[in-house]
Amino acid sequence: MAKCSRASRLLLVPSGLLLAITCVPSVRSSAQPPLPHPRLKRDEYKHEVEKLEDVWRQAQLSADVAAMDKLLSDDYVGISMNGQVVTKMQQLDRLRNRQLVLTKIDLDDVKVKLIGTTAIVTSRAEIEGTNEGVSVRGTYRYTRIYSRSPGGEWKITNFEATRVGPPPAGPHGGTQGQGNTHGAGLNGPAS
Repeated sequence: MAKCSRASRLLLVPSGLLLAITCVPSVRSSAQPPLPHPRLKRDEYKHEVEKLEDVWRQAQLSADVAAMDKLLSDDYVGISMNGQVVTKMQQLDRLRNRQLVLTKIDLDDVKVKLIGTTAIVTSRAEIEGTNEGVSVRGTYRYTRIYSRSPGGEWKITNFEATRVGPPPAGPHGGTQGQGNTHGAGLNGPAS
């Protein structure tokens, strides 16, 4: 009887049999496991994030500061392959000032993992371009984290890039981008 609502007990007290029948559905429904997150919604969220990855790629290639500003959360933190930490404003300034100019970003092995309102994206990228005038190219693995607001808008909150293998050999036997103190990363050398 403890599972019945107070209103049910008051209405059904005169008939104990009816009271027991009325309480059974209440007990059964509370014993059922919660419904899983609908797969359709998860697939929709993954697709939204995959599209945002392409928006990010296009914004990076075209130095679209306005598009990048919309993508990055105000508390964004990026970490380059060499460990340099960059805020949203620093990243936008690097893009605006053309300190980093990427001419190629080819992505593959893109995976999106959803945990609640967080999307974790991992990928492999082949990049080419310049960082502060120094040629950069290479293969990177990255992790980008998106957070979904209650209004349904996804924002990039974190980013980290790691170079895969040694840097490619340069024309003079050295490595391209070796003099670059900022490192090269997918969200810019510093992020």
